[in-house]
Amino acid sequence: MKSTNPVLSRWGATRTPAPADTVLLQPVGVHAGGPPESDLRTHEDPTPVTPMTLDDVVVRTATTLGTTVLTAVLSWLLLPVDAANLGTSYGIALGAAAVAFALAMLQSVRRQPSPALILGYAAFEGLFLGVISSATSTHLTPGVVVQTVLGTFAVAAGVLLAYRMRWIRVTHRFAGFLTAAATGFLLLLLADTLFSAFGAGNGLGFHSGGLGLLFGAIGVLLGAGFLALDFRQIEDALTDGAPREDAWLAAFGLTTTLVWIYLEILQVLSLFNSNDN
Repeated sequence: MKSTNPVLSRWGATRTPAPADTVLLQPVGVHAGGPPESDLRTHEDPTPVTPMTLDDVVVRTATTLGTTVLTAVLSWLLLPVDAANLGTSYGIALGAAAVAFALAMLQSVRRQPSPALILGYAAFEGLFLGVISSATSTHLTPGVVVQTVLGTFAVAAGVLLAYRMRWIRVTHRFAGFLTAAATGFLLLLLADTLFSAFGAGNGLGFHSGGLGLLFGAIGVLLGAGFLALDFRQIEDALTDGAPREDAWLAAFGLTTTLVWIYLEILQVLSLFNSNDN
């Protein structure tokens, strides 16, 4: 399956599409209809390819997420979010988010993974998350960050369990529906941002009240769906004997999806707790 996550899409580019209702799951190490793709590569290319392993994925993902967490903690501690410095800290956070986005786009168009780009993205993303999390916890709902981290881990664990138990049917139809839903979600988010920027108060209301709660919950569900697609794409890469350096792509894809889920859960819990007060 060609992943809808742009940083993982290269792995599925040469796979033969399956019918829409086919469940696209195979045991790792089994390649239907012939020998593993890694064996074919070895015969065609005199240079042996070291295949990616699950340990490679775990190590690269831990490194990337660890970089994000470390810079988030440092920005929380070093960038004040009091009334006198909030504007400056927000400016730094938005600048970091722009740099992280640019690095993500650069990696997405590359044919090969770049650890420098991926770790750079993780560092700047952590800088952004640290300021946003600190400001939210300080000025809106104290203690919400701990709840958000636990919620993100719970969603990730739940999706992994559902995927491993085959409760989630990752098909082309599932991927197409998820892509369409995410496109609509992002367009609404963009419209809300534009309305807010041009003086329409809370914009379309997607970040406040009951509508904000619903919008955030939908965002969490979309993130969970993309996490399942990431798991499937990683399994396909392992099955097809993808080169070892592609483990960085897995780490990149998982990090971007988990950041999405974290931000959506942060919004939901912040609004929910503020409504209770």
